[in-house]
Amino acid sequence: MMTPPVKSGPRYDNMIQSDKVRVIDENGENIGVMYTSEAIEQAAGIGLNLVEVSPNADPPVCKFLDVGKHRYEAQKKANAARKTQKTQEIKEIKMRPNIDTHDYDVKMRNVFKFLEEGDKVKMTLRFRGREMAHQELGMNLLKRVQDDTAEIAKVEAYPRLEGRQMLMVLAPK
Repeated sequence: MMTPPVKSGPRYDNMIQSDKVRVIDENGENIGVMYTSEAIEQAAGIGLNLVEVSPNADPPVCKFLDVGKHRYEAQKKANAARKTQKTQEIKEIKMRPNIDTHDYDVKMRNVFKFLEEGDKVKMTLRFRGREMAHQELGMNLLKRVQDDTAEIAKVEAYPRLEGRQMLMVLAPK
């Protein structure tokens, strides 16, 4: 004996397992609690299906609906939600501790652009050779970045040293 394939979406008609259900008609009027078989017959009488809307209620709430139309509209709603959502990316800006003012300004322009687009920014400061002896220069630079972006960003990960790199993550407010 094969088991039927598992259907996604709400249960309807003979898939409803409860003996009694609370029924809402096609106009949204509450009919009341009745036996499931009786409700299925009433729904078939008007050319619709009995669809389980709230399965966790006691008794479950069912509605007279066209199942195909219900599924189609739920799918359209999910697609519209997926289209409007924005995924937040992490953009990385790399600097050196002894960066020149013009180079700093160019990097900061990119930081502002990324933050305004709603992305997070990971500031990476790379130390080379003897620069490791002057980590306070790197801390001062990241503090300056933090102060410059204070109005539009909050610090999500404060500056920390990982090997020869100092990292800080900014997120839009």
